[in-house]
Amino acid sequence: MRVSLLMMLVMFWLMTTESSSQDVKPGCQEKCGNVSVPYPFGIGKPDCAMDEHFFLNCSSNEGGAELWFRSNMTARKISLLEGTVTVSISTAYDCYDKLGNENRIFDQSMKLGPGPFTFSDTINIFTAIGCDTAAQVTNEEFTYGAACLSLCTKYVNMTDANTCSGSGCCQTSIPMGLKSLDISSYSFFNHSNVSDFNPCGFAFLADTRSFHLSDWPLSRMADGEDTSDVAIEWVVKNETCEQAKANTSAYACGINTNCTYSENGQGYRCVCNEGFEGNPYLEQGCQDIDECKYPERYPCEGKCKNTIGSYKCHCRFGKYANGENGCQGFGGIIIISAVGAAVFLLIICCLLYVICTKRRRDKNFRKNGGMVLKHQRVRIFREAELEKATNNYVEDQKLGEGGFGYVYKGVLADNTLVAVKKFKGVDKDQLNEEFQKEIGIVSQVNHRNVVKLLGLCLETKVPLLVYEFISNGTLYKHIHDKRSQILASWSNRLRIASEIALALDYLHSLADPPVIHGDVKSVNILLDYNYTAKVADFGASVLISSGQSFIATKIQGTFGYLDPEYLMTGNLTPKSDVFSFGVVLMELLTGQKPNSHVKSGETRNIIEYFISALENNNLFGILDFRAADEGEMDEIEVVAELAIRCVNSMGINRPTMKEVSDELAKQKALHESSWSQHKNDDTKHLLSESPRSFSESASPSSSHCQSTHSVISFQSENNTDRLNSPIIIL
Repeated sequence: MRVSLLMMLVMFWLMTTESSSQDVKPGCQEKCGNVSVPYPFGIGKPDCAMDEHFFLNCSSNEGGAELWFRSNMTARKISLLEGTVTVSISTAYDCYDKLGNENRIFDQSMKLGPGPFTFSDTINIFTAIGCDTAAQVTNEEFTYGAACLSLCTKYVNMTDANTCSGSGCCQTSIPMGLKSLDISSYSFFNHSNVSDFNPCGFAFLADTRSFHLSDWPLSRMADGEDTSDVAIEWVVKNETCEQAKANTSAYACGINTNCTYSENGQGYRCVCNEGFEGNPYLEQGCQDIDECKYPERYPCEGKCKNTIGSYKCHCRFGKYANGENGCQGFGGIIIISAVGAAVFLLIICCLLYVICTKRRRDKNFRKNGGMVLKHQRVRIFREAELEKATNNYVEDQKLGEGGFGYVYKGVLADNTLVAVKKFKGVDKDQLNEEFQKEIGIVSQVNHRNVVKLLGLCLETKVPLLVYEFISNGTLYKHIHDKRSQILASWSNRLRIASEIALALDYLHSLADPPVIHGDVKSVNILLDYNYTAKVADFGASVLISSGQSFIATKIQGTFGYLDPEYLMTGNLTPKSDVFSFGVVLMELLTGQKPNSHVKSGETRNIIEYFISALENNNLFGILDFRAADEGEMDEIEVVAELAIRCVNSMGINRPTMKEVSDELAKQKALHESSWSQHKNDDTKHLLSESPRSFSESASPSSSHCQSTHSVISFQSENNTDRLNSPIIIL
């Protein structure tokens, strides 16, 4: 009897021990190895997790148990408060021997799959290590891509005090909401010039909270065991708090909790109310904190009394006054006095805030050159005016995002539509430098095919730029969205190409001083209400002083459009814009992206694809539209040959932008002349018909009538087609 009772007590103790944790469901395993697995995550049994997306695999090996988030990601920490999972992932690398022969290479592919998980854009940063290393990262859908280049000719001592500025190390950010990443690194010279101290290049996503540059010396060899920490953000449901609370059966937050939005904007998370602690995702929710048990966290000079969600602290003056009641009365006086002082202080703070805000705006206005600019012809906007125009920069007013800022749609008091560029919250000195650079460029240009600057707001730390609003989105959108009909005809494609070339020729030859755009691509070409092309985004542009032929600058731009000479030397020239324009011209002709995936899974380069088609007499087989007649076919062949000349690997062999613009203008004039002659011939033919034959030709079966109706119908489609969601990046 005693033995049976003892066994029952032991079993009861084991059961309560297993489920005593406040972070897991009853009867569920709390840890995998040394990693805690709080609910909504779960291991062991599927019902220990909220759903299949949060069910993780805990496997055992000789070194102990490991928690697997995905097949190639081991979890190191799960945080309910931050809403993150820290995982360890193998790095991409490429290694070479002293003769420059490749002996080891590994490209990393990471997929989060379905579920409410994304790579954190605020915690992670894309990093490359090496002295002859170019690294790139794209997502599976190939809608995002970034790269950085790290070069050096001698050994660099990698310490945490260093910055990844391109010498031995480089870094760049990733955008919000990514669920897949493909990372690779490669070398221009196979490390042959630096093999004595840098045999390998590495590329990886790094958690900035745990990343130490000193862990990555240039002499490090890749052994297949190299890993980096990566932060993955999660939410419990992909919906708003309001939507979640409306569906009470699926609401994930327990008792004494609150619903909050995640920073990545993908859904919601749960937190304990103030004065409560525990796991907010469990059904029992969070429990009251007895503050009196933790005087170091909740100080009390008198007698502490716990209350639900808070605590009370009674003063100790009563024994010297009228007992406990007298003490509480004294405490009441103190409370009234404190409330009065707080109200008075609040009023003072409000007045100080108004005064400081006005002084701050005036200081920023003067610091940003307002005393000079207000006497110029540029319009000066008030900060409050632009906040009202953009509805305080709400998310649904956002039109796009550039390297240093966001662009919002706004409506001024006079109903003028504008695009407001608001710089991101990063290094202030860097932003001021970027603003000075961009305003110095856009203030120099005035051309019908360049987006026009309407004015500035100088009351903020970094001024705001106000551009004209371009209503019909980007050229990229019209090329790759097959619903758009504006590019169905050769005449429109030729016109748009000619307008882009005119703008770039103006920047190179007629602007004073001349400007190199530096990031020519279809995303940076906008189409206005009547589909006129406008060149935008001068974030990567530079001014050329008299006598200069190139500018040495850090590598920036977009892979697929970048001049290979610029990539190798870091010298930006006007011919770099010519190369990028050549790629845009090929994209405009074929409807293909600069780097696209084919059915075999390989990546196809548009330049190689285009040249191969031309050499094999298959140009018209790769066009994204149909030529109307032989005259248009001849024009297309001339433009295709021009595109190939633009992308010559040697800049000296490329035409100038003026030569390109003149050739396109010539072809456009020939096309318009041919079309005008064609219409005159049709008119003469109709006038020469007899009354009877004209009547016959007007019948529904007449080929002339059918042809005329076809042309009118086609023009009507082109004139009414509009994209509903314009994207503007300035």
